[in-house]
Amino acid sequence: MKNKIKRIGIGLSAIVILLGATRVFSEPGSELDPLVTLSYVEKKIEQLKYYVDTELGKKNTGNETTGSWAVVEVPAGKSLICKDGTEIILRSGEARAIAIVVNGVMNGLTDITVGKDLAMEENIIANHLLIIPRDDGRGARALTNSFFLVKGDYEIR
Repeated sequence: MKNKIKRIGIGLSAIVILLGATRVFSEPGSELDPLVTLSYVEKKIEQLKYYVDTELGKKNTGNETTGSWAVVEVPAGKSLICKDGTEIILRSGEARAIAIVVNGVMNGLTDITVGKDLAMEENIIANHLLIIPRDDGRGARALTNSFFLVKGDYEIR
């Protein structure tokens, strides 16, 4: 009888030790341990911030950092060709829109200030915000030496 009680005691002790070990060595935040420490949460937030910053950094491939305006001088006779999503404002000089025709439909520059599209060779009005919707060769041709504010990717041809 004493031997049977010893075996039961050892068996129960082993079970208690195993259950305690799984509880102690379980990973924080798992299904077994839903409570986490502040340091664990802060570490995960830092990892998330780093991931977001690196992903945003990959998209900053323009001539200037995304979100900032660059002053661009375009000599007379040259063109400012913009990529998709680029915003431009003619600050001085004279320029005309470079639009494209696709399947017989004119696709111009979006003049946000007046709410219309500028067709090919239409005069660009100074201080109007223009958006280039696609990377298909749209932009502005300078008639005189012109200065533009540009936000986004572009090239001068």
